[in-house]
Amino acid sequence: MYTLFISLVIVFAVLLVMVILAQNSKGGGLSSQFGGSGASNLIGVKKTGDLLERLTWGFAIAIMVFTLATNFTTPNTFNQSDDILDRAKEQQTAPGLDLNRITPATPSDSTE
Repeated sequence: MYTLFISLVIVFAVLLVMVILAQNSKGGGLSSQFGGSGASNLIGVKKTGDLLERLTWGFAIAIMVFTLATNFTTPNTFNQSDDILDRAKEQQTAPGLDLNRITPATPSDSTE
């Protein structure tokens, strides 16, 4: 399920980029790109802009929903214990080991 949501996010992100690149910031839309004059004659320039705007919002919302859904389907790997941390805790609680009595090593006064 996690892999499905991740793959859907990637697909919708690619589609969102394509839809955004198909839009013209001055309102031309598909009327001048990719031979879109046929599309503008079919549904009109105004309708093309509305369709691309709705697709943009739809893809953006879908990406947000699937991103939140991955949070709930993420494999739970945080409850696994770490072997190194377990060994460190065992060493701290080992009987006969007093960490307060350990003194740091001092260099010896050797003459060279």
